Amino acid sequence: MANAQKTAIVTGASQGIGAGLVEAFLKRGYNVVANSRNITKANPFPASPNLALVEGDIGDPKTAAKIVDTAVSRFGRVDVLINNAGIYIGKPFIEYTTEDFNALVSTTLAGFLYVTQQSVKQMLRQKSGSIVNISTTLVGHAIADASAAVQIMVKGGLDAVTPALALEYAKDGIRVNTIAVGVIKTPMHKPETYEPLKGLNPFGRLGGIKEIVDAVLFLTDATFTTGEILHVDGGAHAGKW
Repeated sequence: MANAQKTAIVTGASQGIGAGLVEAFLKRGYNVVANSRNITKANPFPASPNLALVEGDIGDPKTAAKIVDTAVSRFGRVDVLINNAGIYIGKPFIEYTTEDFNALVSTTLAGFLYVTQQSVKQMLRQKSGSIVNISTTLVGHAIADASAAVQIMVKGGLDAVTPALALEYAKDGIRVNTIAVGVIKTPMHKPETYEPLKGLNPFGRLGGIKEIVDAVLFLTDATFTTGEILHVDGGAHAGKW
């Protein structure tokens, strides 16, 4: 590769965990391609020659192609892909609408599929790469008072595909892992919900964005780890407390 400096792609990058990841990878000296629907308007980042912004719906295959094309044409490679884009729609199962379902599938599953396919094609050329998906601890640890069955069903696809892709591409030096997050203090949750949400893990507090960022960086560096579902949820997955 003409450019040996590493490049990371971060989806859902305009706020919260995604924005924290962009900042962390830039601090590490990476080139970063950041995507969200309105990232050029919301852009919370200082201008940098190492940062490229790609606006668009991650569920659109044209957006995915543009993201990876930007990474390769501008920076020469794709070393890390963080599938962070997501929305939350929690409600009783029988109240989910077709619109809810389509939105969840488009952002979470189509958003994963298209950009990951394009990224893996480039990683195969390099014989290396790391993919980290952001899922939820609710996939394996449902909570009676947190009705979100369709949300969980869709996110569960990321957990299910992780070991399959890890095994498929291990011989090519490409690692695939997922972080199952608990309730994190981000703009996704309204401030008035913070207190009741604290009780959803045995630590009795919300997770911080940095705690998820640190876990992503760990998996990025953990060259003998693949197919892992790493819970960063304050112990919520461990059992009843």
